[in-house]
Amino acid sequence: MALEKLRKEETLAMRKRLIGQSLRLFYSEDPVKIVRARGQYLFDENGKRYLDCISNVHHVGHCHPRITKAAAAQMELLNTNSRFLHDNIVLYADRLAATLPERLCVFYFVNSGSEANDLALRLAQQYTQHEDVIVIDHAYHGHLMSLIDISPYKFRKLAGQKEWVHVAPLPDTYRGIYQEGHPNPGQAYADTVKDLIEEVHSKGRKISAFFAESLPSVGGQIILPQGYSNKVAEYVRSAGGVFVADEVQTGFGRVGHHFWGFQLQGEDFCPDIVTMGKPMGNGHPLSCVVTTAEIARAFTDNGVEYFNTFGGNPVSCAIGMAVLDVIEEEDLRGNAIRVGGHLKDLLAKLQTRHEIIGDVRGVGLFVGLELVTDKEKKSPATESAARLVKRLKEEHQICVSTDGPWESVVKFKPPMCFSMEDAELVVQCIDGILTDMKASDLKLEKEDI
Repeated sequence: MALEKLRKEETLAMRKRLIGQSLRLFYSEDPVKIVRARGQYLFDENGKRYLDCISNVHHVGHCHPRITKAAAAQMELLNTNSRFLHDNIVLYADRLAATLPERLCVFYFVNSGSEANDLALRLAQQYTQHEDVIVIDHAYHGHLMSLIDISPYKFRKLAGQKEWVHVAPLPDTYRGIYQEGHPNPGQAYADTVKDLIEEVHSKGRKISAFFAESLPSVGGQIILPQGYSNKVAEYVRSAGGVFVADEVQTGFGRVGHHFWGFQLQGEDFCPDIVTMGKPMGNGHPLSCVVTTAEIARAFTDNGVEYFNTFGGNPVSCAIGMAVLDVIEEEDLRGNAIRVGGHLKDLLAKLQTRHEIIGDVRGVGLFVGLELVTDKEKKSPATESAARLVKRLKEEHQICVSTDGPWESVVKFKPPMCFSMEDAELVVQCIDGILTDMKASDLKLEKEDI
C-alpha cells in the first residue's frame, strides 16, 4: 500500500497538531518540504532543487547508492541485537581502530551522539571515581539531562549551572580573551583550565573529565589554537581526570588532512575517550564511544552490565562499513581539502570587499563566515546573518544556517561530495546578496538624512 501524499499545507498543519513544537523547522516562516535527496541536493514536492550546505549528517551524500544497498542487503539477511555473536560488529570496530591512535582500542556502539556522550560521562566518572566536569563555554553535547547539565548553550536557558560543572572560556582567537595577536593563545587558554582546576580543588572537589568538541561548532565554527588540547590534557590528567574529545560533529575526515578533528592538535595528542556520531551512519542512527583498555576495564569491573538493544546491530555496522568504504574510494578527505580550501579562499576574497565580514575560518569542509556590524568592535551582525540565510534560500535555493553565541556565524558543513562549482555558486550568491544589502542600507541612511 502506497503512503498517502499530503499537500504541503496539510503536512504543516498536521505537524503543528501532532509534533512537539520545541522541534522547530528550518525556515519556520516558509518551511521547505523535502521529499527526496541525492548527493548534496535536496528536492521539494514540486521538484525544485536546493543545494545543501547544512547536512553534515549525510556525510558521503544523501541516499548514496552504496549505503542504501548495504543497508537493504543486511536487513534482508539479519538484524538482531549485539548479544548474538556476529562478524559485523567486530569487523567494523577493527576498521575504526585503524583510524585511531593505538591506545584507543575498546568500542561501545550506541545510536546517537547524545547516547555516546552520556556513556562517555559514565566511563569518566566510573574510572576516576570523581564527579566534576570541565566544559568549554557555549558548548553543546546533547539533549539528555546529563548532557544538558554539561552544555552551557542549553543550561543557561534552563535551570542553570550545576555545582559539579565548571565552564572554561571558549578558545576563540577572533573575539575571545586571547586573540590572534597573542604570542601563544593555546597555552594561554589552556592555563584558564589550569586555574579552574585549582579553583575546583580549593572547594574540596575533584575533576573526572574535561569534555570538549574537537572543533566547537555551536560555539561558532571555532578552530582550537595549537597546543591547547595537549596542555589541557596534561593539567586534567595531573588532577586525576580524563580528556574526552567529542567528535560527533567533526569526525570521519571532514577536516581533510586528518580523519579526526582532535588530530589537528598534533600527532602526539591522544584523548582518553572519543565519541562519534552524526556522519557515522550517513543518516542512519549510529554512534560510538572508544576508549582505552584501562578505562574500559574499570567500567566492566563495576559489576553492572552495559547493554544497548540496537547499538552495534548488524545493519548499523554494515552501513558504517559502507560509509568508510565510500570515504576511501571516492577520496572524500581529499575533496574536503580541495573544495574546503577553495571555499575558504573565495570567502577570504569576499572579506576584502565587504566590511560586514569580520572573519573567515575553518578547515576542510568545516567553515565559518562571521558577520559583524563593526570590524574594530567585532559587534555581531545577527540580523544581517539571518537576512543572508533567508535570501540564499528564497532567491537561490541554497540552504545554510547560523551558529555562534549571537547566531552571527554562517556555517558550512555540507555533505563531503560538495563540489568546486557548488563552492563558487555559494560565494557568488553571498557576494550578490551582501552587495545588495549594503546598497539597501545606504539608501535607508540617505532617506533618514
